[in-house]
Amino acid sequence: MDRIECQWCKAQNEPERTSCATCGAPLDKKNLVSDSGWSEAPRLRDMTEFRFSNSTCQIEGEIVPVAELALGQGDAVFFEHHVMLWKEPGVPMSAVNTPGGMKRMMGGMPHVLSMAHGPGRIAFSRDAAGEVVVLPLHPSMELDVREHAFLAGTHSLTYSFVRIKGLANVMHGGEGMYMDRFVTTNEPGLLLLHGYGNVFQKTLQPGEKIMVEPGGFLYKDSSVQMNTVQQKLRTGFASHSMYLAEMTGPGRVGIQSMYVHHHTE
Repeated sequence: MDRIECQWCKAQNEPERTSCATCGAPLDKKNLVSDSGWSEAPRLRDMTEFRFSNSTCQIEGEIVPVAELALGQGDAVFFEHHVMLWKEPGVPMSAVNTPGGMKRMMGGMPHVLSMAHGPGRIAFSRDAAGEVVVLPLHPSMELDVREHAFLAGTHSLTYSFVRIKGLANVMHGGEGMYMDRFVTTNEPGLLLLHGYGNVFQKTLQPGEKIMVEPGGFLYKDSSVQMNTVQQKLRTGFASHSMYLAEMTGPGRVGIQSMYVHHHTE
């Protein structure tokens, strides 16, 4: 019997399913792609449920969506503690030290992450309108994510961070833009992100470039190179500058249509 391939994560699904069992994307709708090649991240239907490892995730609501996880025995997820909405009393919690120490604290990033262990239920949400973006990661993948954008990551992910100098500090007097880096080794992993507004993704070919306003950047494959480019603008005798993020393929780039500048930016 023919199986249905998810257009978002490429997982194979039983023909009777209407949403992907791996990422929750609708299977009965085609991906919408603009003339310039940007595809919309699938907007998950209210109460969509999908599985990872021994656990399930259900997406509730559409304007300010909630990710509710039913963690199975042996599964765990890590997260920034302020994104937790609620949890069952019996869900064990622990702290995860992160690399970077004082550099992270000075940049306004949490130097300790929280981890919830199964079995039990826990829910996450950011207090802003937008989308939950579900990114299943196959073994030996690396993904870079804008700081303060991830909701939760599975325990199979290795976590670190990268600092991009020159993007945010030239605009807002900060210490530069930080990115969370998530890496899989021999096991697959799952990453839940929050994107403000709507989220779009484009796959760049080798050597293909695109310029992105730094506030709109959400995530990228680590194979995509990211550099700061100064765009000179003149109005009469006055000179102005615009600073953009130049992305060079190959790999995926994700952007958000609405953004806020955190105090670190």
